[in-house]
Amino acid sequence: MTNTDRAIPTLPSRSPADAIAFYAKLGFAGKLAAPDGSYAILERGALELHFFAHPKLDPATSHAGCYLRVADVTSLYRAFEAASLPRRGIPRMDALERKPWGMLEFAVVDPDGNLLRIGQVL
Repeated sequence: MTNTDRAIPTLPSRSPADAIAFYAKLGFAGKLAAPDGSYAILERGALELHFFAHPKLDPATSHAGCYLRVADVTSLYRAFEAASLPRRGIPRMDALERKPWGMLEFAVVDPDGNLLRIGQVL
């Protein structure tokens, strides 16, 4: 694998413009990448997320998600805490925990029901 190899999650959103606004609270910068507003690209350092328009998406029944493996999950968790997301419901942010599979991780569920697990190898 070279340094340019990477996977970029492409997630559904009822409104890519609203996804940009939500993720800005988590420190992502983004822009609409389609003239009709149907696609957004967001970045936070080396992390990149893409969102496509899915206007009929039901956040409560969404099964979309991704895993973001990072070098310093504790710092990212602390930065995300500034968004003051609730611990229950949609959207939400779960606590940072040591997992039995050897990861330190937390999760964010965005307003569209997308699950982002974010972790670091212990």
